[in-house]
Amino acid sequence: MLPRGRPRALGAAALLLLLLLLFGFFLFREDLECERRERGRSGAFPCVLTPRIPLDGRPRGAAALDGDPQVDHRGHNHSDCVPPRPLPPRCELLHVAIVCAGHKSSRDVITLVKSMLFYRKNPLHLHLVTDAVARNILETLFHTWMVPAVRVSFYDADELKPQVSWIPNKHYSGLYGLMKLVLPGALPPDLARVVVLDTDVTFASDIAELWALFAHFSGVILLRLDRLRRAGWEQMWKLTATQELLSLPATSLADQDIFNAVIKGHPGLVQPLPCVWNVQLSDHTLAERCYLEAADIKVIHWNSPKKLRVKNKHVEFFRTLHLTFLEYDGNLLRRELFGCPSPLPPEAEQLQRALAQLDEEDACLAFRQQQLLVHRVHITFLPHEPPPPRPHDVTLVAQLSMDRLQVLEALCRHWPGPMSLALYLTDAEAQQFLRFVEASAVLSARRDVAYHVVYREGPLYPINQIRNVALAQALTPYVFLSDIDFLPAHSLYDYLRASIEQLQLGGGRKAALVVPAFETLHYHFSFPSSKAELLALLDTGSLYTFRYHEWPRGHAPTDYARWREAQAPYRVQWAADYEPYVVVPRDCPRYDPRFVGFGWNKVAHIVELDAQDYELLVLPEAFAIHLPHTPSPDISRFRSSTAYRDCLQALKEEFHQDLSRRYGAAALKYLTALRQP
Repeated sequence: MLPRGRPRALGAAALLLLLLLLFGFFLFREDLECERRERGRSGAFPCVLTPRIPLDGRPRGAAALDGDPQVDHRGHNHSDCVPPRPLPPRCELLHVAIVCAGHKSSRDVITLVKSMLFYRKNPLHLHLVTDAVARNILETLFHTWMVPAVRVSFYDADELKPQVSWIPNKHYSGLYGLMKLVLPGALPPDLARVVVLDTDVTFASDIAELWALFAHFSGVILLRLDRLRRAGWEQMWKLTATQELLSLPATSLADQDIFNAVIKGHPGLVQPLPCVWNVQLSDHTLAERCYLEAADIKVIHWNSPKKLRVKNKHVEFFRTLHLTFLEYDGNLLRRELFGCPSPLPPEAEQLQRALAQLDEEDACLAFRQQQLLVHRVHITFLPHEPPPPRPHDVTLVAQLSMDRLQVLEALCRHWPGPMSLALYLTDAEAQQFLRFVEASAVLSARRDVAYHVVYREGPLYPINQIRNVALAQALTPYVFLSDIDFLPAHSLYDYLRASIEQLQLGGGRKAALVVPAFETLHYHFSFPSSKAELLALLDTGSLYTFRYHEWPRGHAPTDYARWREAQAPYRVQWAADYEPYVVVPRDCPRYDPRFVGFGWNKVAHIVELDAQDYELLVLPEAFAIHLPHTPSPDISRFRSSTAYRDCLQALKEEFHQDLSRRYGAAALKYLTALRQP
């Protein structure tokens, strides 16, 4: 028991089952119920929902799961006098508010939302109070997720900070842990009701069951917000906080301390909530007394710093449920609601119309469908610090899949500058990637590497769509468009910045700086530290010019013989099938997304650069070396399937038609190249 002079920690506020209503505002205190059961008496609230457990502590039977727990003769979770609560109408819009800041909290929100979407049968409107980082992440994610019957509104947390910044607070969440205090004023005045949740909860039931509790509170328990405003809610909590801080140097539980103090002085604001809606897994809660069986639980609250490592006899059940949603394929949650009109986001409607217009008999249907798909995108999946602004700075841009993770540490050692890397992963693979980075001292130490997850969907590899995600997220004036299998020279980052300055590219000169590409067929070799060492390896047959044996046309225009002797950058002309690795301004043309799988994805980009009059300048001291790896599934299909190659040829011809429409007669020079097999 806590000292009488200090209000007990508000468990429901911790979950943020702080329920704000346009027509009412009330709080549920789950911990009072647990404390009441612990003392073995009925408590102060007559006629409330009370999760019951026999006094001997031994669960008997199972609680009913249709709505709220019901009475039975064996002591199950039940209500003393409240009848079963009907669920809200299927098409009623449910409102949920969440405060979210930073990279990790953004990942947590996604898992929480997945668990809600899995069980929900109603449209949802998410009200997200975010900092700039979380908004950038979540705005992109929900825009590309395109879940039917889900609306998302954002509110700037920075605008709310002045209202709570005067409160000393020791809680790890900082000012964001106090944001719930100002939600009544921050949310739209015409908002009817909203359930407010912490980011570290996992739903195990339909949120409509929780929403249904709204319908059965009235009188002094359910306060109307207009009355609350007339009563001065803002002045109420601020005055209470000021009084509390006279004896309390700082809040340790963030807004919970303030809520507790307000409730102490205004007990009429409180209504107990069945604690199956807030099973708290911290070291100081009585979670196991809230339910008879693990399957009875509605919401799991990971409010312990230990998170998934917390001790509880049912923790394996809880952990499995949480991990299920953590790794659940979010694409499966794009389903429409049964029996309720589910208006699609405009982008989803456009996508459906485009897919409907495709010819089902087209031999290249898979290519057409893949290039139209909108992939879920989670930008800055891990903590990232933007580089300081420098006029000649360069970001290495590349894409990869799960089978190339082993290259990342070596790449980080070779390239000390910023990187923007897009990864094509499933939801489960994204969690494996997270653990991979956290276990690596090299990778976890780098905060200038931005990782962006493009979630896997469809049979073909959307390579140019993935590249465009990485390119769009680069923050420096210039980008080095590379592939993940290349290791740049150790000195390349500094050399590129110096070259950009010397060539005065910042003055509007349109140029693409070519980094000559080489390859080794050996998995272990001594990486050259200079051009002279590279030439020696080239002469001994330890290195080759890139694709010399398989595709010499791809890099022959670089003119490696001239490069051997060059002391200054030199210009080369575009030629058919040329696909060098280049440094260009960040606002360069994007990759053509029609090219999926293997073939012509980089070639088309170089054609576009040439069509827009970019000079191709080869740098005399720059180089990157390709490491050997097993062939990708798409290159294997290209080599083995005539139909695959025919489809690629069809895409090339369509690409040229688009070039002709955009550049007119200037595109004729590419016609011969495009028609080569």
